[in-house]
Amino acid sequence: MLSTPLVVAACFAYLLLLFGVAYWADWRARQGRSVIGNAWVYALSMAVYCTAWTYFGSVGRAASSGVWFLPIYLGPTLAMVLAWMVLRKMVRIAHSYRITSIADFIASRHGKSRLLAGLVTVITVIGIVPYMALQLKAVASGYHVLAGPPGGGAVTAVAWWRDSTLYVALALAGFTMVFGTRHLDTTERHEGMVAAIALEAAVKLLAFVAVGIFVTWGLFAGPGDLFARAQAVPELERLLRLDQGQGFAYEQWFALTLLSMLSVLFLPRQFQVMVVENVDERHIRRASWAFPLYLLLINLFVLPIALGGLLQPGSTTAQAETFVLSLPLAAGHHTLALFAFVGGLSAATGMVIVEAIAVSTMVCNDLVMPWLLRTRRFGARSAVDLTGTLLGLRRAAIVGMLLLGYLYFRLAGEAYALVSIGLISFAAVAQFAPAMLGGIYWKGGTRNGALAGLMAGFALWAYTLMLPSIAKSGWLPDDFLLHGPFGIELLKPERLLALGTMDNLTHSLFWSLLVNAGAYLAVSLWRRPSGAEASQALMFVDVFHRARRPAHGVAPALQGSASDPVFWRGRANVEDLLSLAGRFLGRERARRLFEDFARSVGADRVDRIPADAQLVQFVETHLAGAIGSVSARAMVGAVVEEEPLGLDDVMRILEETSQLRAYSQALEEKSRSLEQATAELRAANLQLKSLDRLKDDFMSSVTHELRTPLTSIRALAELMRDDPAMDDAQRGKFVEIVVAETERLSRLVNQVLDMAKIESGHGEWHSTDVDLRELVTQAVQTTVEMIRERGAEVFVDMPAQLATLRADKDRLMQVLLNLLSNAAKFVPREGGRIDVRMRASATGVTVEVQDNGPGVPEHQRSLIFEKFRRGGDATDRPTGTGLGLPISRRIVEHFGGSLWLRAEPGQGACFGFDLPWNAGAAGGESRVD
Repeated sequence: MLSTPLVVAACFAYLLLLFGVAYWADWRARQGRSVIGNAWVYALSMAVYCTAWTYFGSVGRAASSGVWFLPIYLGPTLAMVLAWMVLRKMVRIAHSYRITSIADFIASRHGKSRLLAGLVTVITVIGIVPYMALQLKAVASGYHVLAGPPGGGAVTAVAWWRDSTLYVALALAGFTMVFGTRHLDTTERHEGMVAAIALEAAVKLLAFVAVGIFVTWGLFAGPGDLFARAQAVPELERLLRLDQGQGFAYEQWFALTLLSMLSVLFLPRQFQVMVVENVDERHIRRASWAFPLYLLLINLFVLPIALGGLLQPGSTTAQAETFVLSLPLAAGHHTLALFAFVGGLSAATGMVIVEAIAVSTMVCNDLVMPWLLRTRRFGARSAVDLTGTLLGLRRAAIVGMLLLGYLYFRLAGEAYALVSIGLISFAAVAQFAPAMLGGIYWKGGTRNGALAGLMAGFALWAYTLMLPSIAKSGWLPDDFLLHGPFGIELLKPERLLALGTMDNLTHSLFWSLLVNAGAYLAVSLWRRPSGAEASQALMFVDVFHRARRPAHGVAPALQGSASDPVFWRGRANVEDLLSLAGRFLGRERARRLFEDFARSVGADRVDRIPADAQLVQFVETHLAGAIGSVSARAMVGAVVEEEPLGLDDVMRILEETSQLRAYSQALEEKSRSLEQATAELRAANLQLKSLDRLKDDFMSSVTHELRTPLTSIRALAELMRDDPAMDDAQRGKFVEIVVAETERLSRLVNQVLDMAKIESGHGEWHSTDVDLRELVTQAVQTTVEMIRERGAEVFVDMPAQLATLRADKDRLMQVLLNLLSNAAKFVPREGGRIDVRMRASATGVTVEVQDNGPGVPEHQRSLIFEKFRRGGDATDRPTGTGLGLPISRRIVEHFGGSLWLRAEPGQGACFGFDLPWNAGAAGGESRVD
């Protein structure tokens, strides 16, 4: 055993750690850096499903029933398969309409019924109190194992004021009040609590897995050894079979799977963490596989721990629920035992904290507030600020829930195993399934149908499951169990109508859900929904069409549009609604909300907000987050003059909204079309300006290039005219210059015309089979004399053989001559070298012409292929038109190739071009214009 002060100190140290984490998360939230805005935190918080029942009870169930603990976790896994359809819809509805509890959800869907909300709350309290007791029992049992005398047996009853379990319950109540009711939040989110729950999920997983590893590899030689020893014992060998040595109970397996599937969606704590605390619908995608993975990991060692414990000398099935603690403790691993106890404490406290917050919200909003708001002091026309009252009520409800759980633990906790207590609670919350699922997928569900179904299902749950458990605890005589009330055998609670082939849980679940769903369906079909029911049905069932996905941190009410339906008609006053909001949300917060709403509707001041249906819905939605949708509806209805809506009115509003949405969409499409046309016109205008600028540049360049030879010709001609006595040698020299300038002028005109034809698509192309080796050789021979005059040499490197390609021979010759003549212009006077290289590949051929001249300066490389641009220095620029390279690039691109420049410092310039083998196909058919 461990010393009591050590165990108590460890417990309170762990609670202080949770307090620190929660405080840190709240501080981060105030800084605008939310911790819970993370998909992993969301997935871990869902593990609040794994309570002390999982931690201790699953081992006990495995010790008595083998693998029959699995359906409790197969159900949630299957539920996560449907999470994107079902859970996401619940989240969208809750966020859009500020729903903060499961009672609020069901009541809001069915016309915001006060009676229905109260009934759901009562069912929840009655069903969850045993589950609260389960957690306290688990903590008490674990503490007794660690700190009690060895082999001390069951927990010894002590006076309530000396019972440590009571003080654990009060400590948990204090923690829950600090981080669950510190302030009123219209979204009812608790960042600190969620962060603490995520940490608890990690702690209990690590602790349980640590014990499992210790048992499997510490007490035994691995899973093979463990299971081999278990198979050698007949009593344990049957635990490894599904049929347990009897026929397989399919109906029981199905019932447990269905029960757990419904529970993971409709338990108040699961609704709180999965729906209310969700900050981003996209987190559901990760949680849909991460949460089942968590369930797999935490259940991986349940059966090994159970078998390992039963294989120990003197162990019995009755002790199995504490094997997680007793096995490491018996082996002398006290630190591991203490860590395992902290893990169990974590599993219990996580459930208690979240459940207490969720149920206290329901008790406050759906039981106490409707009654309180009927009084004169707190009624709608009162000016009393109720924010403090609301927080006080919720704190009182939290303490009350913990004390009720403790009372149940004291009176009946030892009469039932942990698993049995948990299953009773599961069956209670399963009664919400028909009204919840029917409400979000069927528009015909009505308030009376939901009331009838819930009351019938709850009555049968109490009669067939709850009362028998009370009788077995010794509180009631068991005659009615054996013989039925008044001796009527057909009314025996666990064999109703002589249906005796099922176990008591499957029997209760069958009758309660059958009658519940049947009553919901039959009564709903009995009469048409009212206007309020029909409007809520449309908003819930069609939520994906009528409510947008709320952005994180943005009020849903501010995200709507004028085309969203609002089922309200009447007269309202802005000041009355502002005063009402201030009573429940605080005056400063209410003023800020109204100012935000004013900006969203285009009003410059709060008093200029249109007092229409949109404003009424805005106020009611925000009040719903604080006091529940039922009380919010009643409060708003008391300060406005509302006209009742019939079903026809609802359909008319819906039709008008649909028409408005269609008009809005049409306007949006026209707006997008106009924006597109405007963008196209703007682009065309920019293109025209660019073309105009290019035209001006072209005309300026052509004029300049034409003026230069013309000026030279004119000057020389005037000199010869004005000097008749000029000697023949001088005159002959002038005539040669005139002829040269005339030829230059002719080349310029021809190149300009050629460039214009190519750019306009009217160039002359004559495609034939071209031997590029022969063409390169001919081009080199044509320019070799010019190159020699420059004192340079030309070297050719070509493959011995080369396939022909289809192109225009003359055009390619024009490209080669241009590249060779350019290279000749820039080689040095001495030691000049021009290299012509040709390379063939599978896709085409590459030709390079490289010189050893000064190269092309970096600032000219992007301009060298533009028209009338010439390389070299301004003081020593070679003659030319500046059109050779642009024309050459056009020619190469016409045949599907590319002309490029590669210039490296100190290595001259290398111009080259690539041509594909199917150059003729790229260039199109030969054409002569």
